[in-house]
Amino acid sequence: MKILAVSDQVDDRLYSSYVRERFPDIDLILGCGDLPYEFLEFLLTALNVPLVYVPGNHDPRYNPADPESRVEGGFFLDQQAIFLKGLLLAGIGGSVRYVPERVNQYSQGEMYLRLWPLARRVLWKRWIHRRPLDILVAHSPPFGVHDDDDPAHIGFNAFRDFIRLFRPRYFLHGHTMYYKSNLESRISRLGDTVVINIFPYRVIEIEP
Repeated sequence: MKILAVSDQVDDRLYSSYVRERFPDIDLILGCGDLPYEFLEFLLTALNVPLVYVPGNHDPRYNPADPESRVEGGFFLDQQAIFLKGLLLAGIGGSVRYVPERVNQYSQGEMYLRLWPLARRVLWKRWIHRRPLDILVAHSPPFGVHDDDDPAHIGFNAFRDFIRLFRPRYFLHGHTMYYKSNLESRISRLGDTVVINIFPYRVIEIEP
């Protein structure tokens, strides 16, 4: 199956009436944060496939009762696990805190606390569906992998530990922007997990 993963920057090749002709065989859309929700809703409608997403550090606080704070028709994957189209998916949004009291920003310790309920949900889904975690969808990268050394773009140590324990097949993230690097340099391995920086979008083929 083919997955379209998007983050951080609206690309005109996607925000176009020709998107379905350019990407005719997409099965699933994954949002890795910091994109206008109307753009995600456009992709969902134009491609007519499921969309799951996590928030970035520039996204609003999620409120299911407020249409402005969610993607209409999408599934909010932050701290959740879901079995969809033959894949076990989990999500964790947000970035490291660099501005006090900002939404979707967390300290290194707070991210460990946020991953605790997600770990329990992943264990439950793994037991129900008898399969390992396929994809962890995040906004930020793990510490030391595709991250930067400025305060806003440091990765999370907690993600490294989560990857070590659950060994997802893929870890997808945005947040850090490698304008001058080629696509291959945005793919790394952390143990058995393939870590991909998908900024601003990437099509990934995966066996269910």
